[in-house]
Amino acid sequence: MSDATIRGRRARARTAGAVLSGVLVFGLMAVPNAMADDDPYPSASAAPPVEVDANDSDLKLPEGATLAPAKVLDIVSVIESEGGEERREDTNENVKLALQAEVLFGKDSAKLSPAANSRIAAIADEIKKSGATRVRVFGFTDDLGSAAHGDVLSKQRAEAVHGILEQELASAGITYEIRGYGEQYPIADNDTEEGRKKNRRVEISFPRGGSETAAN
Repeated sequence: MSDATIRGRRARARTAGAVLSGVLVFGLMAVPNAMADDDPYPSASAAPPVEVDANDSDLKLPEGATLAPAKVLDIVSVIESEGGEERREDTNENVKLALQAEVLFGKDSAKLSPAANSRIAAIADEIKKSGATRVRVFGFTDDLGSAAHGDVLSKQRAEAVHGILEQELASAGITYEIRGYGEQYPIADNDTEEGRKKNRRVEISFPRGGSETAAN
């Protein structure tokens, strides 16, 4: 093989190597960039932190302005029995218990069952322990039948529950608010029987221990 042939082959190899090297370099540079765009966990060091000037006038209150008083946000906790017969709602200030009408009364009736009496007595005991002096008893129905009938029935049921509470808390000096709202303020869909059962209810609400005194 002549010297000219050897020199030619070496030249072609150097050229191919340069091209191959260029492909590899391009690949190493391009692939990480593509991955960076899709990375769901970008590095915190990708960009320098923004410096904040504590003396910047835009970070200060205008002349004469003051901050609003601190306020504790009301936290609501809702617990419902598996069958939805009872629903309890607790906030920082109040307790609300909703009992399904079927648990307390017969169909289209305001006469309490024996089991209802014991459940209401247990609620009365909780009211007594809370030290509350104001209790609300509200009755509700579903949207079946006339609105007028629902208003009357819901009020009668609220009064029946109030009667047991009053017996149990006779010496507690409690002021009651009793109302019948009928089909107003549903808590579930009236298009299903399951929803209507939840809407047929009596709610008993009272301040949590200590909150009533603080409010006064």
